[in-house]
Formats: sequence, C-alpha cells, structure tokens
Amino acid sequence: MSAQEPAEPVEDTSFVRPFIITGGRAEPLQTDLRLETLVVAVGAPDESLTFERRHIVAVCAQPTTVAEVAHRVGVPLGVAKVLISDLVVAGQLACRQPAELPLQMLERIRDHVRAL
Repeated sequence: MSAQEPAEPVEDTSFVRPFIITGGRAEPLQTDLRLETLVVAVGAPDESLTFERRHIVAVCAQPTTVAEVAHRVGVPLGVAKVLISDLVVAGQLACRQPAELPLQMLERIRDHVRAL
C-alpha cells in the first residue's frame, strides 16, 4: 500500500445495536424518568442480569442521575432510560425526582448563560 492510498476502514466489532440491548423496546416502562432523575441501587448487582444492567446497578451504588448513568455506561440516553426503568420495576434500583428548581434560580441560570 502506498502512502497516498487510503487505509481500509476498521470495522468496530464491539458495537452492539441499541435495540438488541433493550430487547427491541424504545420506550421505558416508566415514563417519568428525566435527565436529572436520581437513581440508586437497592442492593448488590444480581449476577443473572445482563452486562449493561449489572453495570448500571454498580454505577448506581451512589445516587446518580439518569444522564450520568448513560454517560458512564456508554449507551444512548434512550437506551439508559429503558434499562433503568426495567431495573426499577425489577426492584434493583430506586428512583426519586429532585424538586423543581425555583423560578428565581432558573432566571439566574438563564442570565449567566446569556452572559457567555
């Protein structure tokens, strides 16, 4: 191969399609999961769980947001929501919604973002 010939693309064999991880489901069983919802493991990860689900329970040993779980596990947000809701229904995770931010706080955030 000469220096000017493009290298052949390397196939990523570690990629698993999201619909395989979720069993073909795109919607979570719990529709109230938001990015800022805190999830926490109820106990140790059950060894019968699939790799991603076990990883999520381990990540949630401390209260963690849904968005952070998706990032740390390396799955799209929609996939994380489906898996988290499955784990909540199975009793492996508990979730709680943080209180809504007061209007004054939201206005301050908006003002700081505008100042950037």
